[in-house]
Amino acid sequence: MSEPAIAPEMIAFEVQHEIRKRLHRAELEHDIQIIYACESGSRAWGFASTDSDYDVRFIYVHRSDWYMAFNVERQRDVVEYPIVDEIDCNGWDLRKALHLYTRTNGALLEWLNSPIVYIEQGQCAQRLKQLAKDMFNPTALCYHYSHMARGNAREYLNRDAVRLKKYFYVLRPLLSIRYIEQYQSPPPIVFEELLYQVAPESIIDETERLLAIKRQATESDYGPPNMIINRFIYEELERHGGGFKGQGRPDIENAKANYQHLNQLFRDTIKGAVFPEQEDDKENQQAMPTG
Repeated sequence: MSEPAIAPEMIAFEVQHEIRKRLHRAELEHDIQIIYACESGSRAWGFASTDSDYDVRFIYVHRSDWYMAFNVERQRDVVEYPIVDEIDCNGWDLRKALHLYTRTNGALLEWLNSPIVYIEQGQCAQRLKQLAKDMFNPTALCYHYSHMARGNAREYLNRDAVRLKKYFYVLRPLLSIRYIEQYQSPPPIVFEELLYQVAPESIIDETERLLAIKRQATESDYGPPNMIINRFIYEELERHGGGFKGQGRPDIENAKANYQHLNQLFRDTIKGAVFPEQEDDKENQQAMPTG
């Protein structure tokens, strides 16, 4: 199991160790290989509270025979575990991930660009990141972030006291939309990168102040409404009220080429998978005396 380096100040070593233990246990329990695992949510976005969960998300593959079954479409294609000690682990089978990838799934694109990677086996994740530049649909991703911002604003901001984290659950998608509109590219994951690249000057100081408070608070802490940030939020939501201009459907030949790339990536990844007991067998063979 490959273990990319993670900056110690981002995730404590003992937490990294426990997360990797659980991921390895999942491989053994479900007879899968995890090809990519990362941190998602507030710790990846850069505004975790003192008691934020660890949102561990992963992509995995089965053995090749699993995909050759006539009823493969009816097989379970997710692995999920309950939250234990603030660690939340779940993942998708590669086949499911690729299907969602063709639909510009916002969550999957964020996984692939997470700044905190626990496991990366082979080239699958890197190849998907490269293909995303040509395959992602800007309009679909804008609608994804608009739905996220609108839902959180409607449910949590129109109150006398606001949960601090909910401001960022609205601001981050709104700034992501501005980034997509400006650069026609999937947005960066770290919130402060978005803030300094696309936020108007009028909200930067107040957002920085709120961010400092959020990082020292708990997930359940409240604060008074911020009128400067509220004004920006509702102006952006009103601006999106008419929807987003479509980019047009990709032509058939490009769509065929993209699917060919993904099919080849799928086959390469399945062929290259090494399952846990195979690693153990290899280690045992190397450890055996030769004569």
